[in-house]
Amino acid sequence: MLNQTSVTEFLLLGVTDIQVLQPVLFGVFLAIYIVNVAGNGAILMVVISDSRLHSPMYFFLGNLSCLDICYSTVTLPKMLENFLSTHKTISFLGCISQLHFFHFLGSTEAMLLAVMAFDRFVAICKPLRYTLIMNHQVCTQMAVTVWIIGFSHALLHSIMTSRLNFCGSNHIHHFFCDVKPLLELACGNTDLNEWLLHSVTGTIAMGPFSLTLLSYFYIIIYLFFKTHSCSMLHKALSTCASHFMVVVLFYAPVVFTYIRPASDSSVDQERIIAIMYSVITPVLNPLIYTLRNKEVEGALRRAIRRRL
Repeated sequence: MLNQTSVTEFLLLGVTDIQVLQPVLFGVFLAIYIVNVAGNGAILMVVISDSRLHSPMYFFLGNLSCLDICYSTVTLPKMLENFLSTHKTISFLGCISQLHFFHFLGSTEAMLLAVMAFDRFVAICKPLRYTLIMNHQVCTQMAVTVWIIGFSHALLHSIMTSRLNFCGSNHIHHFFCDVKPLLELACGNTDLNEWLLHSVTGTIAMGPFSLTLLSYFYIIIYLFFKTHSCSMLHKALSTCASHFMVVVLFYAPVVFTYIRPASDSSVDQERIIAIMYSVITPVLNPLIYTLRNKEVEGALRRAIRRRL
């Protein structure tokens, strides 16, 4: 990752420059981070420890919880540090590393949500073949594949961004290092980087999203035309509703940020949207799954009783 830059560090301008709000925001985002780690950590713990949850659906849910913890950890600790510090810099290598892991975990989650939708499709539409299709080996291979693709996609961005020439301002109008804010600071031609951002990242985002919608389209058609039991219909829709809520919360901000043209959104809008998908969505995921999923809720209660 050799670059031709004269900039050795960047200045993260953060969420706001109003000093009186910094301690308040520190407390708010610290609480959110603690809830995120505790909530997703609890789901990850019960998925691993409770034998009743050793199924493909909860295997992928455990992966999602692990991703959500790591995803927030990429940006939130640095944001919290900057709320209390007057020295809001990040080294060039640290910035590229943050960019890499942010896109690595984000793109992996996008693809994992599509895999989870496919799992629900097989479970509901092909119940007799479910254990054969979604066996342990297949689930492991699918999980490993999305992690590897996510890492490779992020590596592409981090290498291409690190090779840009930064010769002017080092002020990043964001609370973490991302491709778009860095491209605005780069000197020289960034056409290839912008093409990669919109085409490759767009494909990584919209491809799994389209597969997710397709899976749910077939699920809905199957349920309404093939299922005659109201209780089975309600249970299937309830199970899918949790996942679909997570999909909407994740994809809506991502599409707004990476698919829309840069001229259509302001810096403040992009900061707010980034907070939605990097901070708020990961903390809501465990709440959605525990409130709407009786098996996870029951496993958490059993785990608490064992600790008492």
